Amino acid sequence: MNYSDLTKVVETYGDPVYVYDSSKIVTQFERLTQAFGSVKNLKLNYAAKALSNISILKLMNSLGSGLDTVSIQEVQLGLLAGFKPESIIFTPNGVSLEEIEEAAKLGVRINIDNLSILEQFGTKHPNIPVCVRINPHVMAGGNSKISVGHIDSKFGISIHQIPHLLRIVEVTNMNINGIHMHTGSDILDIDVFLYASEILFETAKNFKNLDFIDFGSGFKVPYKEGDIQTNVDELGKKLGSRFNEFCEEYGKDLTLAFEPGKFLVSEAGYFLARVNVVKQTTSTVFASIDTGFNHLIRPMFYGATHQIVNISNPEGRERYYSVVGYICETDTFASNKRINEISEGDILCFKNAGAYCFTMSSNYNSRFRPPEVLWHNGEAILIRERETFEDLIKHQIDVKDLFTAKKKEEKVMVK
Repeated sequence: MNYSDLTKVVETYGDPVYVYDSSKIVTQFERLTQAFGSVKNLKLNYAAKALSNISILKLMNSLGSGLDTVSIQEVQLGLLAGFKPESIIFTPNGVSLEEIEEAAKLGVRINIDNLSILEQFGTKHPNIPVCVRINPHVMAGGNSKISVGHIDSKFGISIHQIPHLLRIVEVTNMNINGIHMHTGSDILDIDVFLYASEILFETAKNFKNLDFIDFGSGFKVPYKEGDIQTNVDELGKKLGSRFNEFCEEYGKDLTLAFEPGKFLVSEAGYFLARVNVVKQTTSTVFASIDTGFNHLIRPMFYGATHQIVNISNPEGRERYYSVVGYICETDTFASNKRINEISEGDILCFKNAGAYCFTMSSNYNSRFRPPEVLWHNGEAILIRERETFEDLIKHQIDVKDLFTAKKKEEKVMVK
């Protein structure tokens, strides 16, 4: 996509608006598939939580992807999008036994990350195959908010609890068909990831009937020019070779699974917002836009960086701006960043807005969520309408005359 295309989207569907380039998603999927081309059985399970619009899910399904889900609602979305139950893996955290049983009834694959639920599920349903999520106690990324495989993480069963896990499996006679780990986002050091993989391989030796080993994901994508990223080609070569060796040792051709989310959709996404006002203070020039962390919370929540381009004046001279939102909180997207000169009414483009952006949006300050548009084969296709006031109050209950009746009662008591 080019800036002219993005401008046309704004002219057609208004602002703010999310736009996703389908060709970039396809490219990323093929890139990851090719990186692990040496592996006989490879399965990419798209992480639905990254971007769960049903049109995106249908696109992933058309590419041959499976689906990684973390809630029963995501499971239902996946089924609605056309995924076969066996192509969906349910990897929740901290949910009830009842929710896991509900997912099992739908026929999807189950992944359990704690001993308590594992024992309860295995006791009641020993014939339903289960994958177990292991915490390797490895910090794969540099940000503790997005690294989930370290020793203090709430995710997964500690490698130090493997003996207890094995006792549960023995007592319940349950079938463990998969081993899983997810170290977190922004993997920088491939050797650290490979170290965590060795822990998973060692754990896998305890189970004789595995069908797959799931290595999670967390591949880092560039968020600015010159930014570092995960070298998936090198990872594919090294991990692919080691996985093939393990399969020979294990005596069975297992499936190597990943659950990429950000890697597939992040760079495909653009978030477009209009500048409401340019405000000069004694030390700062603020560009205040018609959105806030109600639409894009990652910079405030994770400290994430999104490159910002003024597509209304892409060739203009650069000046320093702090880009802020219209929410009645501190919602600063960027502080003192060099951006092409901004005027009121200009459209700013946030790049890398495909993953964990719209899906984390809210109605805070009673603002409407923006529309989503898919750029596909040179055409802008609306895949989610902009919310309206009717959407905002749709599930609210107006208890008519409740307070009026109370006031009348008070007046009678006074008399």
